Amino acid sequence: MANHQSSKKRIRQSESRRLHNRFYAKTMRNAVRVLRGTTDKKEAEAKLPEIYAMLDKLTKNNVIHKNKASNLKGKLAKHVNKL
Repeated sequence: MANHQSSKKRIRQSESRRLHNRFYAKTMRNAVRVLRGTTDKKEAEAKLPEIYAMLDKLTKNNVIHKNKASNLKGKLAKHVNKL
């Protein structure tokens, strides 16, 4: 168990950040799942920029890795173009 005040604070901070990151990562996964499930090209093309922005923001805040975001963006673009 932590003895120092700074380590106790660090534990509190890391726990709240973990929950915050988990929420946004799950939201991103759900958005990607919804886009992959759409069969309407116009609807998919409308959602694509929103998901791109979401991925970029999560990458900027180090919730997901930049290569993961890049891979997802490429695969989603390929999916939308195939529709």
